[in-house]
Amino acid sequence: MDEEDVLFCAREPQMDALDDLHRSACPAALLTPASVVHDLNAAMATALDMPADQCLGRDFGDLWPASQRMAAEHLVAHAAGADAVAMRELEFPGRDGVPIACLLEAQRVKDPVGDKQLISVRVLDARNDLAGLLIPFRLATAAAGLGLWMYAPQKDRMEWLGGLPSLVALIPDPTAPMSRVISAVHPDDREAFRQLLHSTSFQQSPWVRLRYHTPHGGWHRLAVQVRRLQLGFDGPERIFVVVRDDTTQEKRKQQAQAALTAERQRAKDTADFSSALITAASEQELQQVVLTRLAATFGASGAILAVVEDSRLRICTDAMVDVREVGALQGLRLDQPTPLTEAIRTGQPQFITDREDFIRRWPHAPRLRFLRLGSHYAISITPLSEPGDQPLGAWAMLYHRGYLSPLDERTLVGTLADLAGQALKRIRLQQAHVELATALQQTMLPALPEHLPGLEVAARYRPSRDGLDIGGDWYDAFMMPDGAIALEIGDVQGHDVDAAAVMGQVRLSLRAIAAQEPDPGTVLTRTNELLVTTAPARFASCTMLHIDPHDGQVTGTSAGHVPLLCAHSDGTHTVRELPGGPVLGVLPGTEYRNEIFTLDDDSALVMVTDGVVEGPRLTLEAGLERAGTLAAQAVHDGLTAEETADRILDAAVAVDHLDDVAVLVIRRT
Repeated sequence: MDEEDVLFCAREPQMDALDDLHRSACPAALLTPASVVHDLNAAMATALDMPADQCLGRDFGDLWPASQRMAAEHLVAHAAGADAVAMRELEFPGRDGVPIACLLEAQRVKDPVGDKQLISVRVLDARNDLAGLLIPFRLATAAAGLGLWMYAPQKDRMEWLGGLPSLVALIPDPTAPMSRVISAVHPDDREAFRQLLHSTSFQQSPWVRLRYHTPHGGWHRLAVQVRRLQLGFDGPERIFVVVRDDTTQEKRKQQAQAALTAERQRAKDTADFSSALITAASEQELQQVVLTRLAATFGASGAILAVVEDSRLRICTDAMVDVREVGALQGLRLDQPTPLTEAIRTGQPQFITDREDFIRRWPHAPRLRFLRLGSHYAISITPLSEPGDQPLGAWAMLYHRGYLSPLDERTLVGTLADLAGQALKRIRLQQAHVELATALQQTMLPALPEHLPGLEVAARYRPSRDGLDIGGDWYDAFMMPDGAIALEIGDVQGHDVDAAAVMGQVRLSLRAIAAQEPDPGTVLTRTNELLVTTAPARFASCTMLHIDPHDGQVTGTSAGHVPLLCAHSDGTHTVRELPGGPVLGVLPGTEYRNEIFTLDDDSALVMVTDGVVEGPRLTLEAGLERAGTLAAQAVHDGLTAEETADRILDAAVAVDHLDDVAVLVIRRT
């Protein structure tokens, strides 16, 4: 471009004649207000890499690469809608694949051969102000919370163009040799950074992570992305390096991982705790379980166990609490006004945040040495029996002053305390094994939710022999946070107290994990890893479903359990073999897959354990056919879920069943 052409490009663009347009060495075009190309010069056609005759009559925005189309349309629309000059930086598809950044000007002009309004669009000569072409990049990266380097390969220098203020500290010198920048990169990441800068790819690179050291900020976790660009038609080629500081994000990720690890440990500790409570066969064993596990499971600094004997308290503590601190509580009568005795009498938990809280709520309490704990600690007291039941005792945990446990933790503590109370009661009746099994049955086979929107659910369980009300079978149903209904049924190997303990461990684990994880397959995957890690020496089969009550969509998976039965209102049934994997607790690293299907209106799903469909004279195939036929007939006859469950259970019991049997019927209404 000679000096005369430069002067022509820089003057006011009146475009009085079409020959001026075509004589211009700068890319230029005339458009209608609707952005249709009226005319253009050879330079504009060359810049757009398209023959001129193919540009005429087309929308101006359609001539640009997809990444620039919206910017081109905005430029024309701005000029057409206002009596002012509009400018915008756009990138032409350059030669050799390197885009060319140019500054375009657009304004309204008169039609040289008519009386209509046109839009004049032309490229401005920016050779004397290349820095002006960089301003849009700087603004965009700053708005996105990023930083921007510009690398000049010929000079081997990096120039910091700015960006997010927090990133400025990374670059104390705005212009620095590449060697200085490289020296701040972690040695293990330098080669990847060099290869990124010298890549021959002209497209935007993927994000590359590297560690970058600053004098005052230590190591930062950066992510960088590069892009080659030419500044103007006759300008230099530069490499732009977009910088993102992921240091805070990585810390959050590490914190989240730590929280997940803590959650898994809490689930394991809880499962171990419940299992140990169930298998404790004496008060001494129960005391040992509580004092060795309670504080550790819930992050307390100490634990106290108080049990009622002849209307007085017997106190024991773990190693973190000096027995002299609570000596005055030993032998305390239940009618004395203290938070511990009140919790035991009423069955209501008590939470004391500090000494002032204690004195305000119990002004007439005896001045026991126990009060001294209130000046340094918060105390959480949970009774071992529910309101209205016989007072059994309570346990207390000590925390730092002012601590108040969250609601979900209180609920879990209450559940375990209730389980401990049941264990204590059964031990004292000298019927430990049978009665503890009954307590676990009440805890592990809960009452189903009374109202499930759009669904009717019923469950039945019968042990394998008289006098034992629990074995390894279980079922559960509960609402998920997203409104879905979670249902599960399973069977632990064996029919003894150990099987009951493992069953409790599996069910508690499933509940705890399902509260945080909506995907059934992932719930079984995590539960399997937990069981493999804890090595309970028992395996468990299980089927888990999530049902959306609004549209009947079912997401299901199975861990080596018997197939699912689907009963339809026309009296037919199908046997659905769900995907998944082997039984829980055997193979580490197993991934359980899901299947999604729909439960139609007035149809029912029947989940059973193997005792329902297998027996001495009954094969699995024959048992499934029998149960499916019974369920389908019940649905066809309009029976409720409760009646359907009774029909299936009664038929199983009548065929000399030797195993526990459990049935869970879900009907969409």
